[in-house]
Amino acid sequence: MAASSGSRSGKSRVIRIALDAMGGDFAPAVPVTGAIEALSELPASCQIQLIGREADVRAELDKHDVSQDRLLVIDAGEVIEMNEKPLAAIRGKRRSSIRVGLELQKAGESDAFISAGNTGAVMAASTLFLGLHPGVDRPAIAALFPTAGKPALVLDAGANVDCSPRELRGFAHIGSVYARDVLGRSDPSVGLLNIGEEEEKGNEAVRNTYELLANDPGIRFVGNVEGRDILSGACDVTVCDGFVGNVLLKFYETVAHLFRGLLEREMEQSVLRGDGMRRVFKVLDYSEYGGAPLLGVRGVSIICHGRSPSRAIKNAIGVALQSVESKLNQHIAAEFASRESVT
Repeated sequence: MAASSGSRSGKSRVIRIALDAMGGDFAPAVPVTGAIEALSELPASCQIQLIGREADVRAELDKHDVSQDRLLVIDAGEVIEMNEKPLAAIRGKRRSSIRVGLELQKAGESDAFISAGNTGAVMAASTLFLGLHPGVDRPAIAALFPTAGKPALVLDAGANVDCSPRELRGFAHIGSVYARDVLGRSDPSVGLLNIGEEEEKGNEAVRNTYELLANDPGIRFVGNVEGRDILSGACDVTVCDGFVGNVLLKFYETVAHLFRGLLEREMEQSVLRGDGMRRVFKVLDYSEYGGAPLLGVRGVSIICHGRSPSRAIKNAIGVALQSVESKLNQHIAAEFASRESVT
């Protein structure tokens, strides 16, 4: 990945990525390993801030024979557990790794935040400390799904159970900006997830959303899409509420595991170890896509799976860096500022 553009002095600006070292099922080992793996591939302008219990993080770092010049350990003595109520935990645990990491970004001392910890807490803290762009009603989790061609973006993947047509239209706009800035789609297409392709299909909220999207000149709306269309690559961005999106995401994760298990049971190991099968498994592996960005907040916040391996953390760091370098945050702000119909 190319380094960020130089400053007036000719030097590259240091991009600081805060990583929740205490987040996830295998913390701090996995986040620390993922950070080290990322720095071996990313430009010298990238620095990683490991947020967590300092003694635990440093003990994990000592297991790796690597230079720590671009790794900064920031102490945060509290951890928000997976079963805690998000907002209460954020308010009660002022020195939690999630809160400290996002407060760094709010203060301008960090450029992005990544966590595989309590998803609700990351969403609550991101909204509370970073705030939303003017015109954005709610943030959305944007998840990448593998397709027969390029990965497709689906949002919302779980941040909002119920969504109004206006909110769904907002997701279409922020998803389009992400598809352009991070996925490299110059003119991204947007589809509305529904139970049929016909305009009159779906519940009232979806039908009203269809009308808004069809009359919005700011996006390239291609109409309703069904669940099967996502994996065929029918559009770059698929919009839905968080209830449907999260069910879809969890179902896909299960199917991917089932598919691999069936192949391992029915096929010879020599075939499974072949280059072709390795490429197939790589496409189906969620760790290849890193984490899911929480779009709509005034900053960069990446949510990773709780069971993320170090490769997923490494790739999430790459996504965060690309989001900062592409000025994703500024472009989302401009998208809503320039579209009176959305704001």
